[in-house]
Amino acid sequence: MSVRRFVGATSREVMRQVRDALGDDALIVANRRMDDGVEILAMADGAVDGLASSAADAPATPPPARTPAGSYAQVQQQAQQAQPAPSQPTFSQPTSSQQTPSQPPSTPPSSASSSSASPADPVATMSEKLLREMQDMRELLAGSTSVPDKTTPQGWRVRLHQMLFDLGFSVEIANELLEGLPAELAALPEDNDQPLAWLREQLVQKLAVLDDEDAFFDQTGIVALVGPTGVGKTTTTAKLAARFVMRHGTRPVALVTTDSFRIGAHEQLRIYARLLDIPMYALDAEQPIDDLLHRLQGKQWVIVDTVGMSQRDQRVIEQIAHLQDGHSRVRMALLLNAASQPETLEEVVLRYRQAARAAGAGLDDGIITKQDEAGRLGPVLDIVMRHGMRVLFGSHGQRVPEDMAVADASELMSQALDSAAPRAAGSTQAPPPAPVRLPRWSQDVLGQGRRLSSLLGRLRSRVGGFDALEQCWDLAAMPGAVQLTRLEQLLEMYPADGEALGVRWSARRNERGCDWAMPDVGLDPDGATLALPWLQHRQPAGWQQRVKTLTERDGIAVHLLPTLPDAATCDWLEAGRLTWVSQSRGAQRVYADGERTSLRQLFLDSTLTHQSGVRFRARDMQLWNVYAEVSDDEGRPMLAWYGEVCDPESAKTVVRRYWLTPRRLGAEVLSLLITQLQGEGLAALTRRAFEQIRNDDDGDVSAEVRLLMASGAAAVVGHLDMADDEAAATLRRDLLALLGARRRRRDTAMLDALLYALMARDAIRQLGSVNQEGVV
Repeated sequence: MSVRRFVGATSREVMRQVRDALGDDALIVANRRMDDGVEILAMADGAVDGLASSAADAPATPPPARTPAGSYAQVQQQAQQAQPAPSQPTFSQPTSSQQTPSQPPSTPPSSASSSSASPADPVATMSEKLLREMQDMRELLAGSTSVPDKTTPQGWRVRLHQMLFDLGFSVEIANELLEGLPAELAALPEDNDQPLAWLREQLVQKLAVLDDEDAFFDQTGIVALVGPTGVGKTTTTAKLAARFVMRHGTRPVALVTTDSFRIGAHEQLRIYARLLDIPMYALDAEQPIDDLLHRLQGKQWVIVDTVGMSQRDQRVIEQIAHLQDGHSRVRMALLLNAASQPETLEEVVLRYRQAARAAGAGLDDGIITKQDEAGRLGPVLDIVMRHGMRVLFGSHGQRVPEDMAVADASELMSQALDSAAPRAAGSTQAPPPAPVRLPRWSQDVLGQGRRLSSLLGRLRSRVGGFDALEQCWDLAAMPGAVQLTRLEQLLEMYPADGEALGVRWSARRNERGCDWAMPDVGLDPDGATLALPWLQHRQPAGWQQRVKTLTERDGIAVHLLPTLPDAATCDWLEAGRLTWVSQSRGAQRVYADGERTSLRQLFLDSTLTHQSGVRFRARDMQLWNVYAEVSDDEGRPMLAWYGEVCDPESAKTVVRRYWLTPRRLGAEVLSLLITQLQGEGLAALTRRAFEQIRNDDDGDVSAEVRLLMASGAAAVVGHLDMADDEAAATLRRDLLALLGARRRRRDTAMLDALLYALMARDAIRQLGSVNQEGVV
């Protein structure tokens, strides 16, 4: 027999019996406490091989139902139902299904036909069952306790996770970044550095920095530096003041200190002020900044060095409240010591931003100090990214003003990634536990907010006119009587100088089934669509007047026309040597080799010789084309183009198109034809967006504003869908990740995600404007 039963008064006594009977290598199957002591079921370790060989020699029988490994309750119940013998316990036959005691066990069909068949040995069956369970448990334990081979490749996802942990980045940032790691990069071999380049790019995009140094230093007003003690506020104040003086001279700049606690604090700043030849004023920490205004007449740039306070000091709220109490607008920047512990930095950001919110202000800008003293730059950058802050400057020494530079995301990430050597591949050390900060649901919401903020920020920097589109969306939250007035002001300032180089003109008719016409879409100097189109009904009448107005007013030099304009417009375009192309119909008449013919007849037997890749109807297709020299009825030299868009998989022709272009532009104009062709899907996207916005705005949005919102979203999606660079691919991936589900068409999926992002942005802004007294 394999399994034996041992009973004793105590566990120690029973274990002694097991060792005496079965040896030190005995396997404990089950144990339980009884009224008169302890019961243990055990079997010899050598019985495993014997049972395995006997099981192999036994005739094949239907196996009993498997019991999950470690099912102590079932083994104990079967042991209680057994009929024990003086020397060896016996066990009841296990059944293939669970049955209550009142239910008789079901009889297999083979037993009914052969009543003389002897039943299987219950002990052998039970032993075989226990053997299988013990083997499973052995494999499980062996797998959980084995040390992985450090030479075994761990995969790029695991390696990048460990690298981020080693560099000081948090679990949240690591998970957010690596959720978007493309599968093709994760599967690359370890000697390929593309995943590292991808990670660096993602980190750079996630870090917000000061985009325009001139805008910061040229904006007049008061700048206050806040932060805990010893973070370097006084030295940073002097560095900022020096930069203001270098730009604007000494007359309009002044220094203010509120530090009346530290011995010699006034004198330190006074020395800097004397060196810079600017005045310095002392202000009590409890006084509002307005108390100094009569002494600051003529000072356009004022830098305030505040008293350093621990983040745990309740007076932090009072200090920030005093800064914001006056009528003067105060820009605040939080100084973060790069050499501090991550837990300390986390607490500093949380407490100071809470104090700012309590004072009704915002604290979204930061300055990183003591970079030269930090062993790792990752922790401070991680905290800045997680809290959605913007880094203005980085300080890396005591020299004024040399040891301070405008924050550069690429440079900061290079310092962070090079500050600590990545751990060897295959390292199994777990990351240190993250400090307790906020409830889990708050962290999840913050993560979503960071992704949304990062996404919108990258769209602003990439897509021309995206900030104007956001302003158009802001109009939807205003009263109807105000919307059109504000829209007029917005359109007068759009586009910015040099932002638009061309226009893709739309057909002068309403879209099918709609009461509006597709707006005209602007093109940036790279030929990509701008985010805010032009409404057709706001353009002058007549092609020549429309083209002339945009050319003279906005500097438009490229015109993609939906049809061949009249002779006067063609003459005006040619006289100005402007670039233009015109889509045409197959029935359009031209002169070729002295004969008047239609474009369709001209290219009837032509062989398409040139092939280009195009993005058409949300799919990658091929444009096969050919051109011929022709002239129009007035004798203008032109090139006539014929193209077929083909599906590369089926080789079927999807659409056919004809164009006319000035002959002076040559064959290089093909890129413009592709741009015009790829933009044909914008009208369908606009219809989709228009319906979604109309269903959600309850009729409170002006038709003009709604059309601009919809066509602008479609233009942004068109911009991203046509781009083929890596940054655009990342933006597409992050945008689609907002939906949480894969869609068949990439363009419509991106449109739905962009509408969701813009609506979420508006909802957050409206929530932030709710009267706090009404929040319970």
